[in-house]
Amino acid sequence: MKILVVQGAGMNMRGKVQTEIFGTMTLDEYNQNIRKYAEELGIEVEIFSSNVEGDVINRLYSAIDQGFDGALINPAGFSRGYPALTAAIGQVSYPVIEVHISNPVRRGPVSDTAAVCLGIVAGYGVYGYYLALRGLKETRKK
Repeated sequence: MKILVVQGAGMNMRGKVQTEIFGTMTLDEYNQNIRKYAEELGIEVEIFSSNVEGDVINRLYSAIDQGFDGALINPAGFSRGYPALTAAIGQVSYPVIEVHISNPVRRGPVSDTAAVCLGIVAGYGVYGYYLALRGLKETRKK
């Protein structure tokens, strides 16, 4: 099983800003944990990070031709007001699960992209990526 993990706008700032919400873990540390979780689950992962909406859209689309079985996306700053990204997630032929380190609903905004995802995992910190990977793996077994 091959999963694309997309880290969206602002994820490169984790551990540097808003540490009262997201903690002190950096994006590199998140990605190290994701790779460890994937290895434990027997899943191949590719991690892609960008602050550019078009780059994220292009990566999601190219994953179709590259045989990816699913994707996780932490849209971060792309959660609201990015209709092209929301449309792209809705158009891909593989399941997508949205992951948030914190619970964005506690801060007021509701994610637009979650509406087109298979599911959402929020509020479990880095462990949310494990839960989402496990969920995709279990979904593919059915």
